[in-house]
Amino acid sequence: MKVYNTLSKMKEEFVPLVPGKVSMYVCGPTVYNLIHIGNARPMIVFDTVRRYMEHKGYEVNFVSNFTDVDDKIIAKANEEGVTAQEISERYIAECKKDMEAMNVRPATTHPLATQEIPGMIEMISTLIEKGYAYNVDGTVYFRTRRFKEYGKLSHKNLDDLRSGNRSLLVTGEDQKEDPLDFVLWKPKKEGEPYWESPWSDGRPGWHIECSVMAKKYLGDEIDIHAGGEDLIFPHHENEIAQSECCNGKIFARYWLHNGFLNIDNRKMSKSLNNFFTVRDISEKYDLQVLRFFMLSAHYRSPLNFSAELMEASKNALERIRNAVSNLKYVQEAGAAGEMTEAEKAQLAEAMEFEKKFDEAMDDDFNTADAVSAIFELVKYANSNVKSGCTAAFAGAVREEIIKLCDIMGIIAEEKEELLDAEIEKLIEERQAARKAKNFARADEIRNQLLEQGITLLDTREGVKWKRA
Repeated sequence: MKVYNTLSKMKEEFVPLVPGKVSMYVCGPTVYNLIHIGNARPMIVFDTVRRYMEHKGYEVNFVSNFTDVDDKIIAKANEEGVTAQEISERYIAECKKDMEAMNVRPATTHPLATQEIPGMIEMISTLIEKGYAYNVDGTVYFRTRRFKEYGKLSHKNLDDLRSGNRSLLVTGEDQKEDPLDFVLWKPKKEGEPYWESPWSDGRPGWHIECSVMAKKYLGDEIDIHAGGEDLIFPHHENEIAQSECCNGKIFARYWLHNGFLNIDNRKMSKSLNNFFTVRDISEKYDLQVLRFFMLSAHYRSPLNFSAELMEASKNALERIRNAVSNLKYVQEAGAAGEMTEAEKAQLAEAMEFEKKFDEAMDDDFNTADAVSAIFELVKYANSNVKSGCTAAFAGAVREEIIKLCDIMGIIAEEKEELLDAEIEKLIEERQAARKAKNFARADEIRNQLLEQGITLLDTREGVKWKRA
């Protein structure tokens, strides 16, 4: 398996630190609003990478954080007259709903920045002790020039940054030893959340958060660090500097970055009125369509979002689902018993498409070519699995399509709707459970129906229900 490493700017053979295990950290969203479709791309892409790694037999420890303390969160809290914690908790819950709707599996661990402050204070203290950081009136800065390899990920030169690129030059420049030094800890401002530290009552800088969370949940050295390409500099560059100076080890072996998402060939922004949240898209499309669209291009390529491309993705997904539905029909009507010799030969041919799928994914997770392999299999199934074949043959081909789609996180078989009689039966069971004071079972049934899009209404006349 080869992966493109931003660090070396080359495709490299993937060799994990521990055979059979993969440690992977993906930078998560800052939670001050509903996630937008730009946030959705890394979520979908790296969920797919994780799924494929697991398909290959790796045990994946997948960590993705929520940044739950930040200037934007504080601004939103002040605007609404609530605490920053209320804002972050609300939007973490909403983010998890969107992730589930996109079939993005929960991380092994979803750490919250605010719960890891002691670790951040400890790492900053170590950096000060080692001479890599210094305190000026309660603000702690990192000495960028002390880390000789600074710029190795973004391939930027410090002197060029100093003369031309000012993206690192932040406020408080006059009190820093060097304008390129960045903040590790900053004192509180009036009305902001804060934590006690040896330097001041305040809060951590953004970059230190991910270094600490990766170290705590994955170790000093990790296999893969991933995120959007907008994070390469300065965020990931600063993470490398902090982590390697603190731990004395290479921080991450492989750096994976997804390309930008544009809207109708323009950058997404509220001022251009082309800013879409995942929730906005869900009002027009099943979010499986959004996932399919995201995987129809290579993750490192820039991706252009448009209504036409979403419609094309919707139609393509329907082709797969129709094929799976037809195969189920053929399977149910098929002859019992073993496959014929001719069918066994055809099934072996069908399985060849899995090799093409794996070859595509082994080449830096080329989901576009992997999707093409699935379509070749669908075309083969439509041509070769006909009525009159054995149930075993139709079932095996159907399972193969479902399996490959599942690796991509694409749901190839739509959930069947509950019949009215089945709903009534479950409601009766729930009523009996409530009567017996078995409230856990009653809640379980309500949630089960909710997942199927059935809402229950307890009225004076009894329980009413409706489909969403």
